[in-house]
Amino acid sequence: MGVGGAARQRPRPGRRQSGGVLRRLEQVGLPVLADKAYQGAGGPVVTPCKGKRKPESQKRANRSHSRLRGPGERANAQLKSWRILRKLRCSPSKAGHMCKAIAVLQNYEVARG
Repeated sequence: MGVGGAARQRPRPGRRQSGGVLRRLEQVGLPVLADKAYQGAGGPVVTPCKGKRKPESQKRANRSHSRLRGPGERANAQLKSWRILRKLRCSPSKAGHMCKAIAVLQNYEVARG
């Protein structure tokens, strides 16, 4: 027979895949800072204001939004650069501990100069 049904399905956009997560975050009252792709997602999702001619208040809100999202975006970019995580062959429950250990070592190196 070969391939199961799951292999034939098309990949879904991130917004649909994260629907359950967003519902759970809304239940516990945690806001989610997202990019413009999540515009209109509703619930706990907070996105920047769109448009070219925004009033100053919306520009300030977008700058604040970017400042809050920045550290998370940089952390994700850093995780993607670690070769050891590209072909991780351990239990997913241990991946978080490995990421923490790598981050500690990297921060140590950065602090040393």
